[in-house]
Amino acid sequence: MSADHAAAAATTPEPIRSNIPDSFPWGVLHQRHPALIARVRAEFPYPPHIQQALDDLQEEITGTIQPLPRDAHDRADWERWGGADYVGQPWPDVPFLWAESYFYRKLLAAVDYFTPGPWQGIDLFQPQKSAELAEESVTAELAELDELAGLSEEDRAVALTTAAVWGNRADLGFRLSDPESSHQETADLIVNDIPALWQHLAAGAPGTVHLVADNTGHELLADLVLVDHLLRTGRAEQVELHLKSYPYYISDATTADLLACLHRLTTAGGEAAAVGRRLRTALTGGRLQLAAHRFWTTPLTFHDLPPELATRFAHARLVIVKGDLNYRRLVGDLHWPATTSFAAATSYFPGPVVALRTLKSDVVVGLNPDTLARLDSSGEQWRISGTHGMVQLRT
Repeated sequence: MSADHAAAAATTPEPIRSNIPDSFPWGVLHQRHPALIARVRAEFPYPPHIQQALDDLQEEITGTIQPLPRDAHDRADWERWGGADYVGQPWPDVPFLWAESYFYRKLLAAVDYFTPGPWQGIDLFQPQKSAELAEESVTAELAELDELAGLSEEDRAVALTTAAVWGNRADLGFRLSDPESSHQETADLIVNDIPALWQHLAAGAPGTVHLVADNTGHELLADLVLVDHLLRTGRAEQVELHLKSYPYYISDATTADLLACLHRLTTAGGEAAAVGRRLRTALTGGRLQLAAHRFWTTPLTFHDLPPELATRFAHARLVIVKGDLNYRRLVGDLHWPATTSFAAATSYFPGPVVALRTLKSDVVVGLNPDTLARLDSSGEQWRISGTHGMVQLRT
């Protein structure tokens, strides 16, 4: 065990829970999740038995956690992942990451996503995803790609990395609880390892870069443009893009969402269309590969990476971890002191890793004391406002 790993293990703090009134996790459980149930109900003409299942879930999340149905294909897995300890407890009293994940699993069950029949496999978030891709703001962002042609490779790399960070602001769940969030001005990058990131990629022979995707829409479009840059400039010989195997959290990117984003790029014209065509060629030629491991739809943190993923990441040139949820899974959804070293919190991870994240939850590590003091004295809810970003690298 490394010194960093030992230090982190010896000081591992308590998990974040939803049992503090008016905290961010409390708001997710008591406000965002009920609003999401209502939104899903309104967007689909569900039959009576699904309407009743949604009513039952709405009632359950105000009380105690109930088990999955006995015939659920993954009931034993969820019991192993924590359900054996948490079923029967009040929702706010169990670790927030687990409770939030279990809510989405139960929401899928309520709408018959896994049940043979006419509603099986229907993405309950598709109307919101499609509406986001059709927004004028997406059209404007894609048109801005034409302006990148005149930049140096170094400046273009910085611009695309920054865009991938702020693309994470466009989480549909975040916008559900804060409809004005997409119109706020971004504030600042409170940790900026962008120069070190590109120095790392330039320093050795190109290899495989893994990108663990988060949200579709704005964010996945920005991620795809970044992937194109990695491949086109030779900073990566190959990119493996990790997606969800089915809808999980509200905005989570699936293969179907990737195809929709590719179509959006290739039909946009200009540089965006060129990016889309290059990515299609990369897919058909094998330089861009898709993966949808089951691990991404579990409540586990990256500390529990299955051996096949851990081995692939150990041999990677770099693993890019996108988004707020993946950040919580990377460092642990814990009450870390904000000045805890990012290197210490991620010392267990099997290979070089960089986190690109907009802050939309309480967890944060890697801040220097002066930055933390400035943020804490600002009067802002800087950890959850979506107006601060981080690029954190550990090689």
